[in-house]
Amino acid sequence: MLTLDYANCLSVRVGNHGLDPDRLEPGSELAEAAHTLTQRLEQTRGTGWERWRELPFGQMRSQHVEAVRALVQERRGRFENLVVLGIGGSALGNIALQAALNPPTWNLLPADRRDGPRLFVIDNVDPANFAAVMEICPPESTLYNVISKSGETAETAAQFMWVRDAINRTLGRRAPEHVVAITDPEKGTMRKICDAEGYATLPVPEGVGGRFSVLSPVGLFSAAMCGIDIDALLDGAAAMDRRCSEGELARNPAAMLASLLCELGARKGKTCHVLMPYANSLYLLADWFRQLWAESLGKQYDSTGEQVFAGFTPIKALGATDQHSQIQLYREGPNDKVIGLIEVDDFGTDVTIPEGLGVEALSYLEGRSMTALLNAEKRATEYALVESQRPNFTIHMPRVDAAHVGEFIALFEITTAYAGLMLGINAYDQPAVETGKKATFGLMGRQGYEEWKQRVDEALSPTPFCV
Repeated sequence: MLTLDYANCLSVRVGNHGLDPDRLEPGSELAEAAHTLTQRLEQTRGTGWERWRELPFGQMRSQHVEAVRALVQERRGRFENLVVLGIGGSALGNIALQAALNPPTWNLLPADRRDGPRLFVIDNVDPANFAAVMEICPPESTLYNVISKSGETAETAAQFMWVRDAINRTLGRRAPEHVVAITDPEKGTMRKICDAEGYATLPVPEGVGGRFSVLSPVGLFSAAMCGIDIDALLDGAAAMDRRCSEGELARNPAAMLASLLCELGARKGKTCHVLMPYANSLYLLADWFRQLWAESLGKQYDSTGEQVFAGFTPIKALGATDQHSQIQLYREGPNDKVIGLIEVDDFGTDVTIPEGLGVEALSYLEGRSMTALLNAEKRATEYALVESQRPNFTIHMPRVDAAHVGEFIALFEITTAYAGLMLGINAYDQPAVETGKKATFGLMGRQGYEEWKQRVDEALSPTPFCV
């Protein structure tokens, strides 16, 4: 079970830069507010854009898992490569699950030592990156998993159009067997394409936004194809969801984490939120967190229409690596951060540092394990941050496995839901993203968006201010 140690966010540890513990006690304003918000979230769960809360439960779970497993059974063993085409919430979760739950050398292992195909997630239209992956993933041996609810996201559409042309030219009538699309089950451009081409599909569930979709077929299909235990993943998420439905603040990790981060942000000026796992396998979960936290909470207007410029800046770091690049700033730069550390007890393997080098200055390392060293580094950093009165918390993960990763995902998704309510904003829209999309359409010549090209050209007209 994941645990949240937040003592270093309190004034007893970091002085005026932390919260008074009394403000979190039963009966306090924050505790009563959290109780009210928990009731509110229980009333709205499973409705509107909060349907993601039901992904680990009941009929939604069983339908998704059954459909995913059926397709996996059909396609596994037939392809050397699985290439995921997506961006944002249609890619970050897939990448994070693979990095967390399969070896970092997965794509280098021979097929008989991998429980699934090599996985490549292409989440950009960088031509050099795209061409390099396509070169080593020929259509004959590759399954393409295109993820787009509408089919009109420019980046994913461009990738898909190239792939469709390649497989049609190379494979002819067999081309549809090499595509699995995850899209709207009823409508949209991609739905029409899939119906016309005969592609197998899985649903992007209604009411589940991209950044909350990793526990839906969006993330489950590529995970299952690569041998990840998706039932354990969902079981972990369900267990955390139950804990985060507790009305008492001290027993609800999501309500507590949201209360800490929002209060420290609003009252103490801690508007930069760092996630720093002490495990390479969890580093890309910090990437996933950045989208979730930034896109959900960064809003110009609150729910009443008042201009508020809400939100916090998420930052990723890696322990112990970034002790040698970021901690100098975190300890002696602006005191505007809350640092979230992740500590792993059991890595599933360990490495013992050999004895016999005969160098006195290094003798303290002899016979010790790398787990002991990494966790000592984490504890030392935690101490150093407290010494500098820098608020921080620790998420303890007993081991990196599917169940605990599922817990982690649910914890931060539900924390985001609480934070949205605490900030009084809509955590499920992203109006600022739409401007860039429309401007891109105009610049690329999409009919009906000519005005946007004119706006861009006028706003960014040439100037002499270039060296």
